[in-house]
Amino acid sequence: NRGRVAATAVTSLANPLGGALGQLINPLWVKGPEDISKMVLYVSIISTVCSVPAFFVPAAPPTPVGPSAETPKLRLRESVGVVTRSPELWLVLVPFFIFVGFFNSISSLLNQMMVPYGFTDDEAGIGGAVLILVGLVAAAISSPILDRTKAFLLALKLFIPVIGLCYLVFIWMPETRSIAGPYVVLAALGASSFALVPVALEFLIELSHPLSPEVTSTTAWAGGQLFGAIFVIVSDALTDGDDADPPRNMKRALIFQAVIALVVCPLPLALGLFGRRDKVVLRRVRSDEQGREGHVVSAATAAPTQEQA
Repeated sequence: NRGRVAATAVTSLANPLGGALGQLINPLWVKGPEDISKMVLYVSIISTVCSVPAFFVPAAPPTPVGPSAETPKLRLRESVGVVTRSPELWLVLVPFFIFVGFFNSISSLLNQMMVPYGFTDDEAGIGGAVLILVGLVAAAISSPILDRTKAFLLALKLFIPVIGLCYLVFIWMPETRSIAGPYVVLAALGASSFALVPVALEFLIELSHPLSPEVTSTTAWAGGQLFGAIFVIVSDALTDGDDADPPRNMKRALIFQAVIALVVCPLPLALGLFGRRDKVVLRRVRSDEQGREGHVVSAATAAPTQEQA
């Protein structure tokens, strides 16, 4: 259990790394509308080739990663009931839905947010890369630390308010027409968002053990992608018209995402309060520790004494 956060970070953040590469490479392929079809073709070929190894991934590792991996898991129907009835799970799931959704939205619409204020497509693309690459570095630094300390709850209560404040400050960043401000805020947003992802996923699994890990992780990612699509549609609808100053600016969309982000910030801050401290215990970690202690006791009992030898 000393490597799970790092492993989750590597796998879950591989997708945004691809997004960062897309932010950097796609503008190099597209110089005009006539190049878009070729860019789509190149991306399709690369995606198809990269999907081939999925057919060779085994269903489970040859050796269980820890005692908790061998614990009998609840069936799907029972798992759904546990998820729906647990306030602690929803205090983490709802912010995860919202922040993953907004991250997908801002990374998809960053060009439309910045270009009306005089930024170039390349500058907006670099901003998207900064958002993701700084986040990857932050996750690489924070994940091993959290693996050792298991301070998941503290990390959630620190990262989530920072993310909310970043969305608030970003409302005014495109208006500065200076590249430094947006890049700094995007770097802070990427660092806090990416550091949060593996922590939230692991914390959900800890809270819901002995549910199968895929129950909460699939729920979290599915909700995040669903809200991402919703937020893109809503943000597009909030875009100002050609008679605005500047034309086609997305100020109202930035206000919308900041308001929603700040509204959900108090939810995880309530974890462990109101006499529910026992509901935020790291159950899987405890299971691993108890399993190891039991294994040590069994081994000591089975080992022959000097007289018996």
